[in-house]
Amino acid sequence: MNRGVGSTASRGSSPGPADVPRAELTAAELTAAELTAAGLTAAGLAGELAVDEPVVDEHCRSRPAEPLRPFVAWYTGYRQRGVPPARHRGLPSPFLTLIFTLDEPLMMLAHPDPRQPPGDFGALLGGLHSAPALIVHEGAQSGIQVALRPLGARALLGLPAGELAEIDVPAETVLGGVCAELRARTLAAASWRDRFAILDEILLRLAGGRLVAGWLAGSRLAGAAPEVAWAWRQLLKSGGAMRVSELAAETGWSGRHLASRFRAEIGLTPKAAARVIRFTRARNLLVRQATAAGARAANGAAAGGAAEGGAAGDGYRLADLAVTCGYFDQAHLAREFRSLAGCPPSQWLAEEFRNVQAGAWGAREPGVDRSRPRPG
Repeated sequence: MNRGVGSTASRGSSPGPADVPRAELTAAELTAAELTAAGLTAAGLAGELAVDEPVVDEHCRSRPAEPLRPFVAWYTGYRQRGVPPARHRGLPSPFLTLIFTLDEPLMMLAHPDPRQPPGDFGALLGGLHSAPALIVHEGAQSGIQVALRPLGARALLGLPAGELAEIDVPAETVLGGVCAELRARTLAAASWRDRFAILDEILLRLAGGRLVAGWLAGSRLAGAAPEVAWAWRQLLKSGGAMRVSELAAETGWSGRHLASRFRAEIGLTPKAAARVIRFTRARNLLVRQATAAGARAANGAAAGGAAEGGAAGDGYRLADLAVTCGYFDQAHLAREFRSLAGCPPSQWLAEEFRNVQAGAWGAREPGVDRSRPRPG
């Protein structure tokens, strides 16, 4: 479930102005409308942060060491102090989530599986999921999120990603004493660069030990079935557009057999995985458009002119975004957002706009999810 750790995301009190026709909104127009509806003006944000303690808002992303890149997409470090308490949606993505907290525990209000009770985590590990998680903080949060590739789970975790599907577990139950070691050493480190170097060292040691143990035992610990690995990569490459029947035909397996083996290894069926990949692509494109619109608005304000971000031709219309990402129409896109994010695109963008302003979004790698702090 990669619910990416993200920066502070305030709760949107309104899904958006009812009198604005959704079919006519561009991403830029939607952002402005939702900010107004949620009261997220620049002056309001400044007022919210007028607290006694100094405001700290650090976010740093880095790629892992080269030998780890088949297993890990990126690291995200975050530290916030003196920011408004917030609730954050941890959304489905094509990555497993591994979070090591630094100063405060991760406060999970709701998990993708509603049967899991709320709780606090010093370190959290979660599989792929198709429902949102809810994370809260009281004005401070800090830690490192690791975006794990499902095909790297065997090497780093000693188990297939499928065993973690739709659930969150204390990372200590899988990684053991590594979690305490990493927390102690990263707390003592002077910079994010140093913390990421420590993470590289520990994960390389972990992967090397598991690969050697698997080789000695004669097992295939390091990899999934080639057919499953190929099918997963094809789904990523196509943005979730490749049909399951085509995947099955290319592997030489029946659709049922592919679905069973794929789910056991990855954690979702090929159809569900395609849905999550397509949703993540749409969300990232929407965010990039909102980020660009915000930059244009800021430049216009600095120049003393009117912001131009709301012009109809300046960004994606949601209907165009739906077509680009392989949805039947805008209504289909909206239904998928409600199902996978728990709210419409407009409400989600309003809630996450602080992340957009902080530059926490827009990474180019397919499936990037900064949505969970699942801080981030």
